[in-house]
Amino acid sequence: MKRQNLSALAVPFASAFVLLSVLLCTVACHRDETLPETATPKEHVIETVTVHQQPVASQLVLPARVMANPTAMVHIYPLISGRVLSLRILPGQEVRQGQKIGTLQSSDAAQARSDFEKAKIEADRADLQLNRAKELLQHDVMAQRDYDDLKALDDSDHSELERARQALHLLGFSENDTSDVVPITAPISGDVLDVGTGPGELQRSLDNATAIATIANIDSVWVIGDLYPRDQGSVHAGQQTDITVNGYPGLTLHGPIDNISDAVDPVSLTLKVRVVLSNPGHRLKPQMYANMAVKGRQRNVIVVPATAVIQSGHDTFVFVETGPTKYERRAVTLGETHADSDEITQGLNDGDKVVSAGAELLRAGEGQ
Repeated sequence: MKRQNLSALAVPFASAFVLLSVLLCTVACHRDETLPETATPKEHVIETVTVHQQPVASQLVLPARVMANPTAMVHIYPLISGRVLSLRILPGQEVRQGQKIGTLQSSDAAQARSDFEKAKIEADRADLQLNRAKELLQHDVMAQRDYDDLKALDDSDHSELERARQALHLLGFSENDTSDVVPITAPISGDVLDVGTGPGELQRSLDNATAIATIANIDSVWVIGDLYPRDQGSVHAGQQTDITVNGYPGLTLHGPIDNISDAVDPVSLTLKVRVVLSNPGHRLKPQMYANMAVKGRQRNVIVVPATAVIQSGHDTFVFVETGPTKYERRAVTLGETHADSDEITQGLNDGDKVVSAGAELLRAGEGQ
């Protein structure tokens, strides 16, 4: 009876053993099949590119700022001392030449009018004396010398009258005005850049530190770049530039260098590079920040993707394909660098295949 029970137990045990063996074999086979899928060969992730010499123009980027042309800009100061009664302009406003932008009340206006009236009286009196002298001279009652003296005095009085008249006109008065209010007018057409006073403020004509207003014509503007003396050998007048302005992304303006200053600025220690640009619609505003890219001469250099270059400490190198799945490290010398590419001045030859993707894997493999 016991033997029969043992035989009955042996059959399930043998079946279980066979099933376990099948499972282990299946797992082992599955592991052998999936191993090549998880271990991706290096050559599947490494990409190469054939490099050639390309014509590239050197470029020097200078920080710059937009400025109004100083010869087309006027700081308005009062011609006489007085108190500002009104001011009718605001920064950013456009004005026309001769437009009345404010008024100034001054006692100096009364003095100018008094000087004119006195000069007028003296000129009239001198005319009467000269007319009498002419009659006396004709009747030989007056000597020629005395007549000449009266003629000179008459001419002097008329000169003084003309000076007083011009002074009135300069202040904006006519000869018949009696007011002491002086008009403030715009000397040129342009945009108001700044207002330095307000109604009620006292203005002194001789010692004013702040202008009543600043007006500039910005139909054309200057872009002034800062050039360090070490770079002056690569920049010259007439050279083409590309100018980008903060606030207008995607906008690039072009213009030649108009002038390079002959003296170094004592504050920034730079030379000033000037480009004159037309400004339709007055999009460019004075004091805007800009960048001035100066184009140099073209030269032939080898250009590689920026991802191909590896820098480790003082070493700079790339990997060059020497055969199927064979790569060697090669030291290179960098030239100018750009956003997505680098110039190579030494170390590569025209037609070399350079690793453009996966170079870090090759570098890691060298240490294994």
